[in-house]
Amino acid sequence: MKRILSLLVVAVLSIFSITAQNLENSTLWKIEGNGLEKPSYLFGTIHITCNATLEDDVKKALDETTQIVMELDMDDPSMQMKMMKSIYFKDGKTLKDFVSEEDYKSIDSLFINNMGMPVKMLEKVKPFFLSSMFFPKMLDCPMQSFELELTKIAKEQEEEIYGLETLEEQIQVFDDIPLEDQYADLVRMAKDNLEYDKETFSKMLKLYEEENITAILDMMDDDTNKTVSEHQDVLLKQRNENWISKIEEYAKDQPTFFGVGAGHLPGKNGVIQLLRNAGYTVEAVLN
Repeated sequence: MKRILSLLVVAVLSIFSITAQNLENSTLWKIEGNGLEKPSYLFGTIHITCNATLEDDVKKALDETTQIVMELDMDDPSMQMKMMKSIYFKDGKTLKDFVSEEDYKSIDSLFINNMGMPVKMLEKVKPFFLSSMFFPKMLDCPMQSFELELTKIAKEQEEEIYGLETLEEQIQVFDDIPLEDQYADLVRMAKDNLEYDKETFSKMLKLYEEENITAILDMMDDDTNKTVSEHQDVLLKQRNENWISKIEEYAKDQPTFFGVGAGHLPGKNGVIQLLRNAGYTVEAVLN
């Protein structure tokens, strides 16, 4: 359960987006030039899916690289403990301090109907974690994850796993977003019993299967979700910019396989364009 929670942090953060630019339909990109002795690869993942099977071109890229870097170091043994310490309010606040009695009842019904327990047991949990608990409910299948698959591959190949940011940095992203917007999204989820979210996620899965990363970004620019539409600089732009120097450092050290959420790849502030701006050749690996 603790590993799933940390995965859900990544999942929420990685599907947010800004206006996209047109790119080839591909989730795998080769990084070359600008002094690199050997190419590295950039793979756009979707963190919660029905099928996390790696395609042959992705497996080939993994064979050609010697380390794996994801958004978080999924193999960090201390991450689970840090996660559990981060999910609760530390100032005594609870859910009832932020929502009306009517909205509280709606959220309670959401938890009873979908989790089999009242929300009272989780009143001190931050809204981001409350919302993320429902991510597996978006699927009509057992949940799989590319991050967990890549972690397994790293162990099989006896390669190190690193992260582009720390868990504390990811948690801080949501601590920087107003709680009223996060609770507004939780109330919305409750009042339509996840209908909008399930429909949106179904569309996203289809686009991911088509490797249409540009369309994924386009559909995410939807003001139905306040956390996404009103705070995209914090959720995506700033994080992408912070990653570039780290990507450069890893790639210059040795050929590296980077696996990050597909929503981080396209757009004028996406990782692909930012790497190109830094002088690298970044080209799609097409099937």
